[in-house]
Amino acid sequence: MRLRRFSKFVFLICGVTPFSLLHAQKNTFSIQQCIEYAKKNNVQVKNALLNVQIQEQTNRGITSAALPTVSANTGVTDYLKIPTTLIPGQFFGQPAGTYSAVQFGTKYNANAGFQLQQLLFDGQVFVGLKARSAAMEYQQKSVEVTEEAIKVNIYKIYYQLVVSKTQIELLDANIDRLNKMLHDANVLYKNGFAEKLDIDKISVQLSNLQTEKRKALNSIEIGYLGLKTLMGMPVKEELVLTDKISDDQIKTGLIDTGYQYNERKEFQYLNVMKKLNEYNIKRYQLSYYPTLSLNGSYSKNAQRNAFDFFGNGDWFTTSYVGLNIAVPIFDGFYKDSKIKQSRLELKQTVNNIDNLKLSIDSDVEQAKIKFRSAIETMDFQKKNMVLAESVYDQTKKKYEAGTGSNTEITAAQTDLITAQTNYISALYDAVIAKVDYNKAIGKLD
Repeated sequence: MRLRRFSKFVFLICGVTPFSLLHAQKNTFSIQQCIEYAKKNNVQVKNALLNVQIQEQTNRGITSAALPTVSANTGVTDYLKIPTTLIPGQFFGQPAGTYSAVQFGTKYNANAGFQLQQLLFDGQVFVGLKARSAAMEYQQKSVEVTEEAIKVNIYKIYYQLVVSKTQIELLDANIDRLNKMLHDANVLYKNGFAEKLDIDKISVQLSNLQTEKRKALNSIEIGYLGLKTLMGMPVKEELVLTDKISDDQIKTGLIDTGYQYNERKEFQYLNVMKKLNEYNIKRYQLSYYPTLSLNGSYSKNAQRNAFDFFGNGDWFTTSYVGLNIAVPIFDGFYKDSKIKQSRLELKQTVNNIDNLKLSIDSDVEQAKIKFRSAIETMDFQKKNMVLAESVYDQTKKKYEAGTGSNTEITAAQTDLITAQTNYISALYDAVIAKVDYNKAIGKLD
C-alpha cells in the first residue's frame, strides 16, 4: 500500500499537484477549526451562502407584488401645429354634408400627477408570500448539504495526515535500526566475522527505506495541499494539525443505536423541495381565481398660448379611484398543463425521497460492515506488528550473540516492515470507515 491509496485519494478529491511551500505563514488547526475555516473560505460554500442572499432578494421581489406602487409623472407639450377637428357645416349655417376645419386647444400644455396601484387579491402572489420561508429554508439546506460534503473530505484527509505521522515515525525507527545494523556489519567485516555481501544487503534495505520515506513525505505534502484546497486556504501558508487519533478513538461510535432518515442533510433538503412542489401546485390552482386591484390618480393640467405656466392662469385638477377585476376565462389550457406538470414534479420528488430512504438504509448497513471489518483488521495488524517487532528483537539478540545469521535478521527486518506497512494501511482504512459510518447515520460532528 505504502500511501499509494492515500495519494490517489487526495488527487481524486482535490486535483492538486505538489510544489514547495515558500514564505509560509504558520497556522495550527484542530479538525473543528479546519471545518469552520472551510465554512468561511471554501468557494462552494461561499457560493451556496450567496444563493441564500439571492433568495432573500427574490423574496423581497415577491413581497413587493403585495405592496402598493406609487409613481409620479410630469410633462410639457408644445403643439407646433395645433390639431385640427372637422365639425359638420350645419353648425355654422353651411349646407348639410359639408365640414368646417376648426383648431381647438392651446399651443402649450403641461401636466403633473401621481398614480397609485394596489393589488388586493392575486392567488399566485398569495401562495408566493407563503412559500418565501420554504424557499429560504431550501437554500439554507443546500448550504448544509454542501458543508457536509466538504466536511466529510476534510475529516478523511485530516486524519489520514495525522495517521501519516505514525508511518513516518515507524520508517524513522526502521532506518535507525538499519543504520545500526550497517555499523555493526562494518565492524564485523573489518574483524573478519562478516562478508561484504552482508553489508551490501543491509545497504540495499536502507536505501529502499529511505526511498519509501521520501515517497511518504511527498504524499503527505500532497495531502496538505489537498486539505488547504478544501479549506480555501492559500497554499503558501503553513498548516500544522493539532489533533491526534488513536486506535481507541477510532473504535468509539460503533454502537447500533438506530438512525433517523431526517438526520441526513440530503433527506432534509428533499423534504423542503417537496414542500416547494406543493406550493407550486397551489400557485397554479389559484391562478384560476379572479384578480382584484385598486388604482387611483391625482393630476393637474394647465393650458397656455404662451410658455408661462407659473404666471396667471389656472391649473385644472383631475382625480379618480378605480377598482379592477380580471377574470380568467380561457388560456388555451396553459394553467391546466402547469398544474399537471407541477404534480408530476412532486411525484418525482416523492420518488427521490423513497429512493433516498433505500439508499440510506444501504449506506448504513454497508458502512457498519466496513467499519467493523476495518476495526478487526486494524486490531489484527497491530498484533501482527507487535509480534513482528518481538521476532525481530529476538533475532537481533541471536545475531549479536553470534548464534544467528544475517539472512535471519534480514528476513525479520523485512517481515517487520511489511507488518508495519499493513498496520498503517489498516489504520487508514479504519479512519475512512469511521467517517463513512458517521456520515451514513447523519452524525458526523
